[in-house]
Amino acid sequence: MLSCVCVLLMAASALAHLDQASLDTQWEQWKMTHRKEYNGLDEEGIRRAIWEKNTLMIEAHNQEAALGIHSYELGMNHLGDMTSEEVANKMTGLQVPLDSERSFTMALDEKVSRIPKSIDYRKKRMVTPVKNQGSCGSCWAFSSAGALEGQLAKQTGQLVDLSPQNLVDCVKENDGCGGGYMTNAFKYVQENGGIDSEAAYPYIGEDQACRYNSSGMAAQCRGYKEVPVGDEHALAVALFKVGPVSVGIDATQSSFQFYQRGIYYDRNCNKDDINHAVLAVGYGVNSKGKKYWIVKNSWGEGWGNGGYILMARNRGNLCGIANLASYPIM
Repeated sequence: MLSCVCVLLMAASALAHLDQASLDTQWEQWKMTHRKEYNGLDEEGIRRAIWEKNTLMIEAHNQEAALGIHSYELGMNHLGDMTSEEVANKMTGLQVPLDSERSFTMALDEKVSRIPKSIDYRKKRMVTPVKNQGSCGSCWAFSSAGALEGQLAKQTGQLVDLSPQNLVDCVKENDGCGGGYMTNAFKYVQENGGIDSEAAYPYIGEDQACRYNSSGMAAQCRGYKEVPVGDEHALAVALFKVGPVSVGIDATQSSFQFYQRGIYYDRNCNKDDINHAVLAVGYGVNSKGKKYWIVKNSWGEGWGNGGYILMARNRGNLCGIANLASYPIM
């Protein structure tokens, strides 16, 4: 009951802090910053109402975070005029095969019990810059390309942007902007004999006919492995031994939509409803001893902390991060 009262008080405080004039100014600034244009006053009114609701939610959450109720802060971003349902429909796209046979990787390192306290592949030049998938449900392609990029850098020392559009257009087992699965992408690269670079096959964010050309091929793949379902230790070992790993998560919470900094933990996450593909690029521990995963998203650098989120580790497989983890073999 007390927490309920606290939330109501926070919301009331947020409302008091953000009077109508202030909201008007912020709305105009937000539209200008993100170059938003609407088809008439009706659409703008609807989008303004959604943005305002999100603004107040963010304000209330951050006031609670200041009191120590949350371990992370939220911030307004380019998704401010969208509901969490719209974001899930337009900007996720992970489709899990119903008859998927998993290829476990425990022969790799089952006996490994001691791993470093932290690892960050961004510092090892194995992670390319953050991309923006737009309103195409191609998260699976960006996650897969990211894992392939990490292995290519590890094998050759060259960090090359690979083509998610190549995967969107050519992986017939997936549904392009309608969604897909990472191991299907790895299998395609293996059977196709390679994947083009981003320079040779630029991202459009729409479904097109397959235009793969071997002259633009930048990486190959011999197969893939999958991490045992729900095993966070195995995921950490895979990160340590292999490099960046493709993972799936539940990204439907409004808290995820507006994450900005801190260690993300939302008890409303459903680890059995995995709907968004991202890339685990490391793990670590903060000064208070709280462990986290370092996760690269594909919603642009304006989302999260420069396109990244720190997700709580060893907290009940938060959002299902260890449920659908896989990586390519080069």
